[in-house]
Amino acid sequence: MDCRDAAEKERDTVISLRRHFHENPELSQKEFRTMDFIEKFLHELGIETVRVPHGGVFGFIDSGRPGWTVLMRADIDALPIKEDPVNLSKERVCISQNDGVMHACGHDGHMAMLLTEAKILSLHKKEWEGKVVLMFEEAEEMGERGIAPMLRYLRDHHIHVDTCFGTHVKWDLPAGKVGILYGTAMAGAYFFRIKLHGKSGHGSRPDMAVSPIECFISIASELRSYRMRITAPTDSFTYSFGSVEAGHEPNIIPEELMFAGTARCTKNEDGLAFRKTLLEVTKNTAALHGCTVEVVEDQYFPVTVNTKECVDLARKAVVDQLGEGALDRNCPMWMATETFSITESTWPGVFFFTGIYDKDVGSGSPHHTPKFDIAENGLVTGVAAALSYVTAVLKEKPACPSFHAVDLESMLKLTE
Repeated sequence: MDCRDAAEKERDTVISLRRHFHENPELSQKEFRTMDFIEKFLHELGIETVRVPHGGVFGFIDSGRPGWTVLMRADIDALPIKEDPVNLSKERVCISQNDGVMHACGHDGHMAMLLTEAKILSLHKKEWEGKVVLMFEEAEEMGERGIAPMLRYLRDHHIHVDTCFGTHVKWDLPAGKVGILYGTAMAGAYFFRIKLHGKSGHGSRPDMAVSPIECFISIASELRSYRMRITAPTDSFTYSFGSVEAGHEPNIIPEELMFAGTARCTKNEDGLAFRKTLLEVTKNTAALHGCTVEVVEDQYFPVTVNTKECVDLARKAVVDQLGEGALDRNCPMWMATETFSITESTWPGVFFFTGIYDKDVGSGSPHHTPKFDIAENGLVTGVAAALSYVTAVLKEKPACPSFHAVDLESMLKLTE
């Protein structure tokens, strides 16, 4: 298959799909119309689908000839962000019609690319062997993520997968390029939300109260030097508090305080060590202050690690089909986090970065910001690059001795 030519012929398809999804964003766990649209599109191509409760949509393409099975994934949820009608330099070509909700991370592009790839693969079944599983994943951003029900469905229904593929559009990578990294592609993340219970009182008599605010100050102080004491300077680790909520009047000591945040790491052992330390420090400090602890959220998502043999093949396939200029060999790893890390810990695979930066279009604002936008010509390259790899991996069926699967259930329990 000439992947560049096939993608160019479907340029209008990927752009129109992206604009539809961008104009109709839905929040995590509320992507009902989005999934209806995905299923309708796939059914019109004759592609069988399954909707997994609280998980998302699967599509299944069978070439009719035996071979490997590759899983291709896109996430589908949007964010609670009010979109700026102007990107970095001009009015947008399309804007959210759901006020206060925006595809500010690029999942509209992910869905558009995967549906376009599904169309091309379906129309060219005679040019490849094996099967393709399409995974449209709910709630990648927040809440009760869809990844656990989706992977458990595959396991429980004995659906075999040999390798997996995913991509994320990237705000600072030029449109027309893809980044394919060896080793760590994206960071691991620990999400925490903890409530401290104390005893309320009057500000004039703190001795008669148990202040959760003073308790939190001690916890934050204890953690302040954590990175210097625990993490090697050659590794990347960071944490931050994103929310602290307690009280509302200056002379009333509140009964409760809620704090929340995230930690990011390039090694799973660093992230899990911080999780253990945070919970221990919080429990012990709370006991000293006379407070009790309620852990509301405690989720760890592992580092996204590409399989060496898959990267070897992916880089070669992209260069062969699209030319050396399409591959950014020096693209750095990204400190953001992906639930695809769990999929890629289950099967050998590769996770691309798809470039969407173009100053003439006005794209280039970081993800999760009101001015974030996509240079749509980058999506055409993304489609061609994905097809280049998928058709190559189905043909080559590479041995992957560097890959070592992680127990799925043990990993999923960290996310729940």
